[in-house]
Amino acid sequence: MKKKFFKTNGILILLIAVVLTLLAGLYSAMFGSKASFVTNAWGIVTTPVQKLVSEFTSWAGHIYSYTYEFDTLKKENQELKQQIADMQEKVRDGEASTAENERFRTLLNLQKKRRDFTFENAAIADRGSSNWSSTLTLGKGAANGVKVDNCVVNAAGDLVGIVTQVGTNWCTVITVTDPGLELGGTILRTSETAILEGSLELLKSGRLKLSYLSEQSDVVNGDLVITSGKGGVYPSGLVVGYVENVRNDVSGATRYAVLSPAADLRNLTEVFIIKSFDIVE
Repeated sequence: MKKKFFKTNGILILLIAVVLTLLAGLYSAMFGSKASFVTNAWGIVTTPVQKLVSEFTSWAGHIYSYTYEFDTLKKENQELKQQIADMQEKVRDGEASTAENERFRTLLNLQKKRRDFTFENAAIADRGSSNWSSTLTLGKGAANGVKVDNCVVNAAGDLVGIVTQVGTNWCTVITVTDPGLELGGTILRTSETAILEGSLELLKSGRLKLSYLSEQSDVVNGDLVITSGKGGVYPSGLVVGYVENVRNDVSGATRYAVLSPAADLRNLTEVFIIKSFDIVE
């Protein structure tokens, strides 16, 4: 409020102060150097006033100068903030472009390795997560050639999930941790095959299991598990995850391995649907 007052009336206050000072000086000149009773009385009265006017003029000048400088600094500060915001936006755009380029370079490497794959890229439109399921909704569907049982991978070729429902321009995918998932898996190091399954027990921790391991299985922590391709429904060789530990089932008759998915399901924004592939068993 004070800044606004001095900004609006600062010049007027200065003018009044100057006029008062000039009048006092003019009066002194008119009455000469000899101080009469009236002159002396006038001086007694006006001298403190002149001093006050001088001090006020100096103070008002400082306030006006401060107000002007403050407004200038405020404007410059706003301009600097805008410049910083513009630079930050450019950095974010650059990071997004770099990440996108990296995804497509990785996908290109996958395509070179598996030339039999036909891909359809898709953005994740929605995520469904509860105590009973883990699903994704993608923005591609039947109009793009997507079908039920198509596998979905990230740019590195790690298995994300399987298409279970298809609409015209959308589809639903159960992720590798969903309890409804079931497909053949192979331990890469030993070539042992078993069944990849989602589990209610492991869902909250974001894990899945490799069930029905043989009694002779020597699976160890860190083993890489891939899709087996048995039956020809799903492609072989897709990386699913890594063994974290081996447990006995409830009956104690068989063992299963707990897997950590290779795909980072939480941070995915775009995936790739494998619409066709060559059957290799």
